[in-house]
Amino acid sequence: MKLILGFSIPLLFGALFQQFYSVVDTVIVGQFLGVKALAGVGATGSVNFMVVGFCMGICSGFAIPVSHKFGAKDYSGMRRFVANSVWLSAGFAVVITLLVSLLCRDILTWMNTPEDIFEEAYIYILIIFIGIPATFLYNILSGIIRSMGDSRTPLMFLVISSLLNIGLDLLCIVVFKMGVAGAAAATVVSQLISGLLCLRYMIRRYEILHITKEEWKADPHQMKLLCSMGVPMGLQYSITAIGSVIMQTAVNSLGSIAVASVTASGKVSMFFSCPFDAMGSTMATYGGQNVGAKRLDRLGKGLFSCSVLGVGYSLCAFAAMYFFGTNFAQLFVSASEIEILNNARQMLIINSAFYVPLAFVNIIRFMIQGMGYSTFAILAGVFEMVARTLAGLILVPQLGFLGACFSNPMAWVAADLFLIPAYIHVRRKLNRQFGQEASATFFNPLAYLFSDHRLKYRLPLLPRRKAE
Repeated sequence: MKLILGFSIPLLFGALFQQFYSVVDTVIVGQFLGVKALAGVGATGSVNFMVVGFCMGICSGFAIPVSHKFGAKDYSGMRRFVANSVWLSAGFAVVITLLVSLLCRDILTWMNTPEDIFEEAYIYILIIFIGIPATFLYNILSGIIRSMGDSRTPLMFLVISSLLNIGLDLLCIVVFKMGVAGAAAATVVSQLISGLLCLRYMIRRYEILHITKEEWKADPHQMKLLCSMGVPMGLQYSITAIGSVIMQTAVNSLGSIAVASVTASGKVSMFFSCPFDAMGSTMATYGGQNVGAKRLDRLGKGLFSCSVLGVGYSLCAFAAMYFFGTNFAQLFVSASEIEILNNARQMLIINSAFYVPLAFVNIIRFMIQGMGYSTFAILAGVFEMVARTLAGLILVPQLGFLGACFSNPMAWVAADLFLIPAYIHVRRKLNRQFGQEASATFFNPLAYLFSDHRLKYRLPLLPRRKAE
């Protein structure tokens, strides 16, 4: 518990700081450039998440084999994975940048972007897409640093990047009058600088990462393994984004009040969901290092400890939403907008009532990815996408805004129905691979989820089978 808390708290502060920066960035654009500019930037949100999220997911997947080799103390093998991650990241960055930049205008047309904000949206997202190599640079290097057990340093560089981003926003927008192009350029430049800081830190701090000429050689086998980890994680983000786009389309049909209500509640939910993101990232590294060290006995213990944290936080978050949901929404909506505030509070309460399933989505999914089975991330994302699509096509037309409130809970529960059996399957597979016997039967999924034959605690009400 102490180890998991110590690793996840810096990640939590990083996520919170990112959300804080996002809000400040939005305020700067809205206050100094006006409603159309704000709408133009906002119109690119879903496609931005789909493309940039794919890039971030790839980088997270590339870091998993690095954590395996670090846990196994195979430092030469670790450096080879780092080198091949660099080659792959460079290739992905060039291809994705060229592809989405050339298709940028067509993408906005396919999304039915309104004509009066089309040019603002195009200029903003084009610059963001041109800066994709900077996105790869920061995320691949910070992922490697975290895979070695250091979550504090990436947080420090993230804080520097975010503060620099805010300063550059004001400089480019207020002083240089660059409009939305200034906001996009500030994002790209600040991320590039944070990536370069990560690179400088790695060179000076970690001698075991000093790659030799021989280790720099491209290895097709390692590249294939890295892609098997990274591409599924990238697709996880993109597939989830597809469901969100479909759901947003359904909400748009309910009118501007419904859209504003979802936006206000979404801003609040982003802050309250940060601990789940931190827990997920923590368990990815935890699972990767312990599988690399062949310490399968620690997996169940770590999963149990993190689950306790997740359930405890979920209950506290629900209480906060129930009593103060309206107050949180007023940070983004005027107190005179009674209907919007009531809708936002309703969505916040319903969503937070299902935070326990959300906790397991993040904890178990990223744990499985860290254990080396990131393909399951795609399938979990498919379950989420299908659930949100059904909510958008069936619940929203039938129940209106109430149907929209149950979109996320349906997605989380659907993902858990897949992820829990998937984790049990992966544990059995690893036990067979490493020649270790499981302590629970097929009919004891909870015992298999949380207990191992070396652990001091068990679920006493569930019968167990002795190792043969």
